[in-house]
Amino acid sequence: MAIVFADPLSLLFKFQQALDSLRTSDWLQSGPGGGGGGGGGGAYPPINVFCKGDDVVIIAEVPGTRKSDLHIEVKGRTIRIAGTRSLNASEKASVYRRERQAGTFDRAVTVPVEIDADHVKAECRDGILALYLPRAERDRPKSIPVS
Repeated sequence: MAIVFADPLSLLFKFQQALDSLRTSDWLQSGPGGGGGGGGGGAYPPINVFCKGDDVVIIAEVPGTRKSDLHIEVKGRTIRIAGTRSLNASEKASVYRRERQAGTFDRAVTVPVEIDADHVKAECRDGILALYLPRAERDRPKSIPVS
């Protein structure tokens, strides 16, 4: 009985074709909302979340979004970033290529600590949104002295 193996390069080529067809399908292109996002895959806006001591910092990329079009909400451990991203092209201009999407977005992020909503700070400069989220006092560990 002979064992016949498929050509590994042929299998790799078929796998690459399958990945390419998924990448170019329309189901990933849902605009800059919280799902498929922005035409490039992944959720929009792209964010980084990190801890700085007991507090949490979120950095989000929101180019083309005015400060007045951003809406930030905090409840418990969840932060919601919503807004509208617009493209300011002249109505007389014809579009040759458009890779940056416009539209509304809504994204919620849950962090590992409860946030003090009264002391959250939000800054937006040059298309970068920075959220400084202090940990709620009631969520901080308490040191118990032993008698």
